[in-house]
Amino acid sequence: MLFQLFHLHQEIPFFNIFRYITFRAIYATVTSMLLLLVLGPWLIRWLRRVQVGQEVRDDGPKSHLSKQGTPTMGGVLILLGIFVSTLLWADLSDRYVWMVLISLGVNGTIGFLDDYLKVVRKKSKGLLAWQKFSLQIVTGVLLVLWYLYVSNGDTRIVVPFLKVLNPALGLFFLPFAVGVLAGTANAVNLTDGLDGLAIGPVIVVSLAFMGITYVTGHHLFARYLEILHVPGAGELAIVCGAMVGSSLGFLWFNSYPASIFMGDVGSLALGGGIGMMAIITRQELLLVVLGGIFVAEAVSVIAQVLSFKIRKKRVLRMAPLHHHYELGGLEEPKVIVRFWIVSIILALISLSTFKLR
Repeated sequence: MLFQLFHLHQEIPFFNIFRYITFRAIYATVTSMLLLLVLGPWLIRWLRRVQVGQEVRDDGPKSHLSKQGTPTMGGVLILLGIFVSTLLWADLSDRYVWMVLISLGVNGTIGFLDDYLKVVRKKSKGLLAWQKFSLQIVTGVLLVLWYLYVSNGDTRIVVPFLKVLNPALGLFFLPFAVGVLAGTANAVNLTDGLDGLAIGPVIVVSLAFMGITYVTGHHLFARYLEILHVPGAGELAIVCGAMVGSSLGFLWFNSYPASIFMGDVGSLALGGGIGMMAIITRQELLLVVLGGIFVAEAVSVIAQVLSFKIRKKRVLRMAPLHHHYELGGLEEPKVIVRFWIVSIILALISLSTFKLR
Protein backbone atom coordinates (compact mmCIF):
# COMPACT_ATOMS: atom_id res chain seq x y z
CA MET A 1 0.00 0.00 0.00
CA LEU A 2 2.78 2.43 0.89
CA PHE A 3 4.38 1.59 -2.47
CA GLN A 4 1.58 3.55 -4.10
CA LEU A 5 3.04 6.72 -2.58
CA PHE A 6 5.76 6.42 -5.23
CA HIS A 7 3.26 7.78 -7.73
CA LEU A 8 3.18 11.06 -5.81
CA HIS A 9 6.88 11.71 -6.48
CA GLN A 10 6.15 14.23 -9.23
CA GLU A 11 4.33 16.47 -6.75
CA ILE A 12 6.47 15.64 -3.69
CA PRO A 13 9.98 14.40 -4.62
CA PHE A 14 10.46 12.77 -1.20
CA PHE A 15 8.02 10.00 -2.12
CA ASN A 16 10.38 8.85 -4.86
CA ILE A 17 12.18 6.88 -2.13
CA PHE A 18 9.30 4.40 -2.01
CA ARG A 19 10.18 3.00 -5.41
CA TYR A 20 13.46 1.57 -4.11
CA ILE A 21 13.23 -2.10 -3.17
CA THR A 22 16.14 -1.81 -0.74
CA PHE A 23 14.40 0.96 1.22
CA ARG A 24 11.11 -0.93 1.42
CA ALA A 25 12.82 -4.22 2.32
CA ILE A 26 14.58 -2.57 5.27
CA TYR A 27 11.40 -1.01 6.61
CA ALA A 28 9.39 -4.18 6.02
CA THR A 29 11.91 -5.85 8.32
CA VAL A 30 11.58 -3.15 10.96
CA THR A 31 7.78 -3.05 10.73
CA SER A 32 7.26 -6.78 11.21
CA MET A 33 9.79 -6.95 14.05
CA LEU A 34 8.17 -4.08 15.95
CA LEU A 35 4.75 -5.64 15.47
CA LEU A 36 5.98 -8.90 17.00
CA LEU A 37 7.67 -7.11 19.91
CA VAL A 38 4.49 -5.18 20.70
CA LEU A 39 2.00 -8.04 20.35
CA GLY A 40 4.21 -10.87 21.67
CA PRO A 41 3.67 -10.29 25.42
CA TRP A 42 -0.08 -9.98 24.94
CA LEU A 43 -0.26 -13.24 22.94
CA ILE A 44 1.82 -15.13 25.53
CA ARG A 45 -0.47 -13.98 28.35
CA TRP A 46 -3.59 -14.90 26.35
CA LEU A 47 -2.31 -18.37 25.42
CA ARG A 48 -1.47 -19.04 29.06
CA ARG A 49 -4.93 -17.92 30.12
CA VAL A 50 -6.68 -20.25 27.67
CA GLN A 51 -4.13 -23.01 28.42
CA VAL A 52 -2.83 -23.54 24.90
CA GLY A 53 0.38 -25.26 25.96
CA GLN A 54 2.98 -27.54 24.39
CA GLU A 55 2.81 -31.27 25.03
CA VAL A 56 6.29 -32.71 25.64
CA ARG A 57 7.35 -36.27 24.74
CA ASP A 58 8.37 -38.28 27.77
CA ASP A 59 10.83 -40.41 25.75
CA GLY A 60 13.11 -37.48 24.91
CA PRO A 61 15.71 -35.59 26.94
CA LYS A 62 14.48 -35.25 30.52
CA SER A 63 15.40 -31.55 30.57
CA HIS A 64 12.50 -30.95 28.19
CA LEU A 65 9.87 -32.02 30.72
CA SER A 66 10.05 -28.56 32.30
CA LYS A 67 8.73 -27.11 29.03
CA GLN A 68 5.37 -28.84 29.46
CA GLY A 69 2.60 -26.29 29.08
CA THR A 70 4.71 -23.56 27.46
CA PRO A 71 2.41 -21.52 25.17
CA THR A 72 2.54 -22.68 21.56
CA MET A 73 1.03 -21.76 18.16
CA GLY A 74 3.04 -18.54 18.20
CA GLY A 75 3.47 -18.98 14.47
CA VAL A 76 0.13 -17.20 14.08
CA LEU A 77 1.86 -14.03 15.24
CA ILE A 78 4.80 -14.63 12.86
CA LEU A 79 2.39 -14.88 9.95
CA LEU A 80 0.52 -11.75 11.07
CA GLY A 81 3.78 -9.80 11.10
CA ILE A 82 4.76 -11.06 7.64
CA PHE A 83 1.39 -10.36 6.06
CA VAL A 84 0.87 -6.91 7.58
CA SER A 85 4.39 -5.77 6.72
CA THR A 86 4.28 -7.16 3.18
CA LEU A 87 0.88 -5.63 2.47
CA LEU A 88 2.20 -2.28 3.66
CA TRP A 89 5.52 -2.19 1.81
CA ALA A 90 5.34 -4.48 -1.25
CA ASP A 91 4.06 -3.83 -4.76
CA LEU A 92 0.87 -5.87 -4.55
CA SER A 93 0.56 -6.12 -8.32
CA ASP A 94 3.53 -8.52 -8.32
CA ARG A 95 2.21 -12.06 -8.69
CA TYR A 96 5.32 -13.64 -7.18
CA VAL A 97 4.60 -11.78 -3.93
CA TRP A 98 1.17 -13.39 -3.79
CA MET A 99 2.59 -16.83 -4.57
CA VAL A 100 4.86 -16.69 -1.54
CA LEU A 101 2.14 -15.21 0.69
CA ILE A 102 -0.30 -17.94 -0.33
CA SER A 103 2.34 -20.63 0.24
CA LEU A 104 2.95 -19.17 3.70
CA GLY A 105 -0.75 -18.91 4.45
CA VAL A 106 -1.86 -22.33 3.21
CA ASN A 107 1.02 -24.20 4.86
CA GLY A 108 0.35 -22.19 7.99
CA THR A 109 -3.30 -23.25 7.88
CA ILE A 110 -2.27 -26.91 7.60
CA GLY A 111 0.00 -26.41 10.61
CA PHE A 112 -2.76 -24.61 12.50
CA LEU A 113 -5.12 -27.56 12.00
CA ASP A 114 -2.43 -29.93 13.23
CA ASP A 115 -1.71 -27.78 16.30
CA TYR A 116 -5.40 -27.28 17.03
CA LEU A 117 -6.10 -31.01 17.02
CA LYS A 118 -3.08 -31.75 19.23
CA VAL A 119 -3.25 -28.85 21.69
CA VAL A 120 -6.90 -27.86 21.86
CA ARG A 121 -8.72 -31.08 20.97
CA LYS A 122 -6.06 -33.18 22.77
CA LYS A 123 -5.60 -35.59 19.85
CA SER A 124 -1.94 -36.48 20.34
CA LYS A 125 -1.30 -37.35 16.68
CA GLY A 126 -2.95 -34.22 15.28
CA LEU A 127 -3.44 -34.54 11.53
CA LEU A 128 -2.54 -37.99 10.30
CA ALA A 129 0.57 -38.15 8.13
CA TRP A 130 -1.38 -38.97 4.97
CA GLN A 131 -3.78 -36.09 5.60
CA LYS A 132 -0.95 -33.60 6.08
CA PHE A 133 0.99 -34.79 3.02
CA SER A 134 -2.13 -34.87 0.85
CA LEU A 135 -2.93 -31.25 1.72
CA GLN A 136 0.67 -30.22 1.07
CA ILE A 137 0.80 -32.02 -2.28
CA VAL A 138 -2.49 -30.52 -3.50
CA THR A 139 -1.33 -27.06 -2.40
CA GLY A 140 2.05 -27.59 -4.02
CA VAL A 141 0.59 -28.72 -7.35
CA LEU A 142 -1.68 -25.67 -7.54
CA LEU A 143 1.12 -23.25 -6.65
CA VAL A 144 3.60 -24.79 -9.10
CA LEU A 145 1.03 -24.78 -11.92
CA TRP A 146 0.36 -21.10 -11.19
CA TYR A 147 4.10 -20.42 -11.25
CA LEU A 148 4.48 -22.23 -14.59
CA TYR A 149 1.64 -20.17 -16.03
CA VAL A 150 3.20 -16.89 -14.88
CA SER A 151 6.69 -17.92 -16.06
CA ASN A 152 5.40 -19.10 -19.44
CA GLY A 153 6.31 -22.71 -18.70
CA ASP A 154 9.95 -22.03 -17.94
CA THR A 155 11.26 -25.13 -16.15
CA ARG A 156 14.96 -24.24 -16.04
CA ILE A 157 16.85 -24.47 -12.76
CA VAL A 158 20.24 -23.11 -11.71
CA VAL A 159 23.04 -25.58 -10.97
CA PRO A 160 25.41 -24.08 -8.34
CA PHE A 161 29.02 -23.50 -9.47
CA LEU A 162 28.14 -24.01 -13.16
CA LYS A 163 27.42 -20.95 -15.32
CA VAL A 164 26.15 -22.51 -18.50
CA LEU A 165 24.24 -25.46 -17.07
CA ASN A 166 20.61 -24.46 -16.56
CA PRO A 167 18.75 -27.66 -17.44
CA ALA A 168 15.04 -27.51 -18.26
CA LEU A 169 13.23 -30.28 -16.39
CA GLY A 170 10.14 -30.30 -18.60
CA LEU A 171 7.43 -32.60 -17.26
CA PHE A 172 9.63 -33.56 -14.31
CA PHE A 173 9.52 -30.00 -13.00
CA LEU A 174 6.07 -30.37 -11.44
CA PRO A 175 6.88 -33.30 -9.09
CA PHE A 176 10.34 -31.84 -8.46
CA ALA A 177 8.98 -28.43 -7.39
CA VAL A 178 6.15 -29.94 -5.35
CA GLY A 179 8.76 -32.05 -3.56
CA VAL A 180 10.80 -28.91 -2.83
CA LEU A 181 7.76 -27.20 -1.31
CA ALA A 182 6.61 -30.12 0.83
CA GLY A 183 10.15 -31.17 1.72
CA THR A 184 11.20 -27.71 2.89
CA ALA A 185 8.06 -27.21 4.95
CA ASN A 186 8.48 -30.54 6.74
CA ALA A 187 12.24 -30.12 7.17
CA VAL A 188 11.76 -26.80 9.00
CA ASN A 189 9.04 -28.47 11.07
CA LEU A 190 11.42 -31.26 12.12
CA THR A 191 14.09 -28.72 13.05
CA ASP A 192 11.74 -26.91 15.42
CA GLY A 193 12.53 -28.99 18.50
CA LEU A 194 14.65 -26.74 20.72
CA ASP A 195 14.24 -23.14 21.89
CA GLY A 196 15.10 -20.91 18.95
CA LEU A 197 16.71 -23.73 16.98
CA ALA A 198 14.56 -23.45 13.84
CA ILE A 199 13.96 -19.71 13.85
CA GLY A 200 17.71 -18.95 13.78
CA PRO A 201 18.39 -20.72 10.45
CA VAL A 202 15.10 -19.31 9.10
CA ILE A 203 16.49 -15.81 9.73
CA VAL A 204 19.78 -16.70 8.02
CA VAL A 205 18.10 -18.31 4.99
CA SER A 206 15.59 -15.44 4.66
CA LEU A 207 18.43 -12.90 4.78
CA ALA A 208 20.24 -14.81 2.05
CA PHE A 209 17.12 -14.93 -0.09
CA MET A 210 16.67 -11.18 0.41
CA GLY A 211 19.87 -10.75 -1.59
CA ILE A 212 19.17 -13.60 -4.01
CA THR A 213 15.70 -12.33 -4.94
CA TYR A 214 17.02 -8.80 -5.42
CA VAL A 215 19.82 -9.74 -7.83
CA THR A 216 17.64 -12.29 -9.63
CA GLY A 217 15.01 -9.65 -10.31
CA HIS A 218 17.53 -6.97 -11.34
CA HIS A 219 18.49 -7.41 -15.01
CA LEU A 220 21.89 -5.72 -14.65
CA PHE A 221 22.97 -7.73 -11.60
CA ALA A 222 21.59 -10.93 -13.10
CA ARG A 223 23.53 -10.32 -16.33
CA TYR A 224 26.72 -9.46 -14.42
CA LEU A 225 26.48 -12.60 -12.26
CA GLU A 226 25.35 -14.66 -15.27
CA ILE A 227 22.33 -16.09 -13.51
CA LEU A 228 18.78 -16.54 -14.77
CA HIS A 229 16.92 -13.22 -14.67
CA VAL A 230 13.36 -13.45 -13.29
CA PRO A 231 11.50 -10.16 -13.88
CA GLY A 232 9.48 -9.25 -10.80
CA ALA A 233 11.41 -11.48 -8.42
CA GLY A 234 13.14 -8.48 -6.84
CA GLU A 235 9.91 -7.53 -5.08
CA LEU A 236 10.26 -10.71 -3.02
CA ALA A 237 13.05 -8.98 -1.10
CA ILE A 238 10.26 -7.16 0.76
CA VAL A 239 8.63 -10.48 1.71
CA CYS A 240 12.04 -11.79 2.82
CA GLY A 241 12.51 -8.67 4.92
CA ALA A 242 9.13 -9.21 6.54
CA MET A 243 10.10 -12.83 7.28
CA VAL A 244 13.40 -11.74 8.81
CA GLY A 245 11.71 -9.09 10.97
CA SER A 246 8.94 -11.39 12.19
CA SER A 247 11.47 -14.11 12.95
CA LEU A 248 13.71 -11.72 14.89
CA GLY A 249 10.73 -10.46 16.85
CA PHE A 250 9.65 -14.01 17.60
CA LEU A 251 13.18 -15.01 18.61
CA TRP A 252 13.01 -12.30 21.30
CA PHE A 253 10.50 -14.53 23.10
CA ASN A 254 11.53 -17.92 21.70
CA SER A 255 15.20 -17.78 22.71
CA TYR A 256 16.32 -20.12 25.49
CA PRO A 257 14.47 -20.54 27.80
CA ALA A 258 11.51 -20.05 25.48
CA SER A 259 8.39 -18.19 26.60
CA ILE A 260 6.50 -19.38 23.53
CA PHE A 261 6.86 -21.94 20.72
CA MET A 262 5.90 -21.35 17.08
CA GLY A 263 4.14 -24.70 16.64
CA ASP A 264 3.45 -26.35 13.29
CA VAL A 265 1.54 -23.25 12.18
CA GLY A 266 4.83 -21.36 12.18
CA SER A 267 7.33 -23.98 11.05
CA LEU A 268 5.28 -25.36 8.15
CA ALA A 269 4.43 -21.83 6.99
CA LEU A 270 8.03 -20.58 7.05
CA GLY A 271 9.25 -23.71 5.29
CA GLY A 272 6.58 -23.32 2.63
CA GLY A 273 7.55 -19.69 2.09
CA ILE A 274 11.25 -20.51 1.75
CA GLY A 275 10.50 -23.36 -0.67
CA MET A 276 8.43 -21.06 -2.88
CA MET A 277 11.25 -18.47 -2.86
CA ALA A 278 13.66 -21.14 -4.11
CA ILE A 279 11.33 -22.18 -6.94
CA ILE A 280 10.69 -18.63 -8.17
CA THR A 281 14.40 -17.73 -8.16
CA ARG A 282 15.34 -21.13 -9.70
CA GLN A 283 17.60 -21.87 -6.73
CA GLU A 284 16.08 -25.20 -5.67
CA LEU A 285 19.45 -26.98 -5.75
CA LEU A 286 21.20 -24.17 -3.87
CA LEU A 287 18.57 -24.51 -1.14
CA VAL A 288 20.04 -27.93 -0.30
CA VAL A 289 23.23 -26.13 0.80
CA LEU A 290 21.66 -22.90 2.06
CA GLY A 291 19.13 -24.82 4.16
CA GLY A 292 21.63 -27.54 5.07
CA ILE A 293 20.53 -27.57 8.70
CA PHE A 294 16.97 -28.35 7.64
CA VAL A 295 18.20 -31.02 5.22
CA ALA A 296 20.36 -32.67 7.90
CA GLU A 297 17.45 -32.79 10.34
CA ALA A 298 15.12 -34.34 7.75
CA VAL A 299 17.73 -36.86 6.57
CA SER A 300 18.43 -37.88 10.17
CA VAL A 301 14.77 -38.81 10.67
CA ILE A 302 14.61 -40.73 7.38
CA ALA A 303 17.85 -42.59 8.16
CA GLN A 304 16.65 -43.46 11.66
CA VAL A 305 13.32 -44.83 10.43
CA LEU A 306 14.81 -46.83 7.55
CA SER A 307 17.61 -48.26 9.69
CA PHE A 308 15.19 -49.42 12.35
CA LYS A 309 12.82 -50.98 9.83
CA ILE A 310 15.55 -52.75 7.85
CA ARG A 311 18.23 -53.50 10.45
CA LYS A 312 16.20 -53.20 13.69
CA LYS A 313 18.94 -50.84 14.86
CA ARG A 314 19.04 -47.07 15.29
CA VAL A 315 21.82 -44.99 13.74
CA LEU A 316 21.27 -42.12 16.19
CA ARG A 317 20.54 -41.98 19.89
CA MET A 318 17.33 -40.18 18.94
CA ALA A 319 16.03 -38.35 15.88
CA PRO A 320 15.89 -35.57 14.77
CA LEU A 321 19.61 -34.81 14.85
CA HIS A 322 19.49 -32.15 17.59
CA HIS A 323 18.18 -34.71 20.09
CA HIS A 324 21.09 -37.02 19.22
CA TYR A 325 23.54 -34.36 20.37
CA GLU A 326 21.50 -33.56 23.47
CA LEU A 327 21.47 -37.20 24.55
CA GLY A 328 25.20 -37.27 23.85
CA GLY A 329 25.75 -34.75 26.64
CA LEU A 330 25.63 -31.33 24.92
CA GLU A 331 23.49 -28.78 26.71
CA GLU A 332 20.54 -27.36 24.79
CA PRO A 333 21.91 -23.77 24.38
CA LYS A 334 25.19 -25.12 22.98
CA VAL A 335 23.38 -27.29 20.42
CA ILE A 336 21.26 -24.32 19.35
CA VAL A 337 24.11 -21.86 18.91
CA ARG A 338 26.30 -24.39 17.09
CA PHE A 339 23.49 -25.14 14.65
CA TRP A 340 23.13 -21.37 14.08
CA ILE A 341 26.86 -21.09 13.38
CA VAL A 342 26.71 -23.92 10.85
CA SER A 343 23.71 -22.25 9.20
CA ILE A 344 25.62 -18.97 8.81
CA ILE A 345 28.63 -20.77 7.28
CA LEU A 346 26.38 -22.63 4.84
CA ALA A 347 24.73 -19.33 3.85
CA LEU A 348 28.12 -17.76 3.14
CA ILE A 349 29.14 -20.77 1.03
CA SER A 350 25.83 -20.59 -0.85
CA LEU A 351 26.19 -16.89 -1.64
CA SER A 352 29.77 -17.46 -2.79
CA THR A 353 28.48 -19.72 -5.57
CA PHE A 354 27.20 -16.65 -7.41
CA LYS A 355 30.83 -15.72 -8.16
CA LEU A 356 32.55 -19.13 -7.94
CA ARG A 357 31.08 -20.34 -11.21
